[in-house]
Amino acid sequence: MSSDSSKPRARSHPGQPKVLLELIGRLRPHWRADSALPARIERVLRSDRRRGASDRRLYRELIYTALRHLPWVEPLIDGDPGRAAKAIAWLAAETPSTAAFRAAVAGDWPEVPADLAGRAAFLGTVPAEILPAWFREHCPGVFAPAELDAQARRAPLWLRLQADRPGPVIDELLGKGWAIRRPEVLDTAVQVLGEADITATEAFRSGRLEVQDIGSQLVLEAADPAPGGRWLDACAGAGGKALQLARMLGPEGTVDAYDIRPAALEELRHRSARAGARTIRVLEAPPSGRYDGVLVDAPCSGSGTWRRSPHLKWCTGPADIGRWATRQTGLLGRFAGLVAPGGTLVYATCSLSRLENEAVVSDFLESHPGFAPRMIRSGLGFAERGGGHLLLPSVHDSDGFFVAVLGMD
Repeated sequence: MSSDSSKPRARSHPGQPKVLLELIGRLRPHWRADSALPARIERVLRSDRRRGASDRRLYRELIYTALRHLPWVEPLIDGDPGRAAKAIAWLAAETPSTAAFRAAVAGDWPEVPADLAGRAAFLGTVPAEILPAWFREHCPGVFAPAELDAQARRAPLWLRLQADRPGPVIDELLGKGWAIRRPEVLDTAVQVLGEADITATEAFRSGRLEVQDIGSQLVLEAADPAPGGRWLDACAGAGGKALQLARMLGPEGTVDAYDIRPAALEELRHRSARAGARTIRVLEAPPSGRYDGVLVDAPCSGSGTWRRSPHLKWCTGPADIGRWATRQTGLLGRFAGLVAPGGTLVYATCSLSRLENEAVVSDFLESHPGFAPRMIRSGLGFAERGGGHLLLPSVHDSDGFFVAVLGMD
């Protein structure tokens, strides 16, 4: 959907708060246990054929608002369901999907304060409650006011330009009436301000545009790989960073992409073909040999993506962090053996937990004395953390990421 405010907005109906509470009632038994809750939400939203696309957009946004503010909302669901629906409406971002609902349900409440502290004061709650209390030990910085404000916002839509001539791509986005922002820190990044169907653009269909968070883009920018090298993306997934890396290495470079998930690699093949990325080779078997650089974008708790996937806040605990850290340590040690002398090992997560980040790097360096931390490219917004660097969400309105660039003697 375009962010064009001239388009007709959805109308609110008196029964919508009741439907919202019914949907929440169906999801509530699962939202502290189901890490695949987004898929469950989609099934629930589609279970009633009378619920069209506009209804699904509305209720999806309201459900995710509830999940972002769960400790504020959950007591109201038990004690005052009508106020719970009103609080969710008041807290929801104003979009073409939610505007009418917000006006009808919470229009008699004051304008929503810009900061989380103001919203908490009105509702009689505490800002820090929107994050699990146990996580403060893992990342104290994310409890700062600016970070809590960021955690309460919907995650933005970031794009990566992969076109030699970005002008026509930008023109197409603007031609659809979408407001955009281009940050000074990275000229390949574009933020779309509002709702937009990027897949409907010619730029996307022709591979000149990819959906990729700016924080994700900055991980490889921080590593600053030299053009022309031979690299391995060891946990490639669907290939966002592999595609970015291929462009950074240029036509003389090569990227081998590996992942244990066949479906993810199939998506990478599709995206590579769409982008015309001929220097990416998708590996069917585990990699071998030596590389100038190895990227270990490790599976993690995803705490850096909590505002995009707010359910993860409530179904993740300290024991889960420990299990992820053990797995990450094993992956880093395994793929370090593929780095050529003088080469580079890049460890990255979308986690904010020190146990998955600097503690993993510290353990690795203790057991691999041939590696040492390297400087990263400056001016990108990362803060030094032990042997690596952390990007908090408020810096660029992004997901949170950690990166450590390690050089082999």
